[in-house]
Amino acid sequence: MIGAERTARVFKTRWFSKAARKALIKDDELCDAIAEVVKGQADDLGGGVFKKRLNRNRHRSIILARGRSYWVYTYLFAKKDRENIDEDELRAFRNLADLYAAKTDTEIAIELAAKELVEICHEPDA
Repeated sequence: MIGAERTARVFKTRWFSKAARKALIKDDELCDAIAEVVKGQADDLGGGVFKKRLNRNRHRSIILARGRSYWVYTYLFAKKDRENIDEDELRAFRNLADLYAAKTDTEIAIELAAKELVEICHEPDA
């Protein structure tokens, strides 16, 4: 999955799940994309915010990172609909990345149970 970053966890928000399903983007593609992000093949927007192309370059995703110990797919947009996010949105995503960075494993577990987050890219049980 993520090579040296095997312990990294990958999530998508409820909103992102719906948008990805509508855009026909499957979890396998998201997991492959995270492996590329880990290798530096994404736009690092600073403050724990990354932009990654998906779906054969038809969509862009915004991914939040918490010290590279976990990644959260947060926002998806079609390239044909807009070129990029604006400065206000980037600031908001950086603030959101800070909030995720402060979350405990217990808080993440609560969000998973409430289905606000969905964990993807699971390692098979040994």
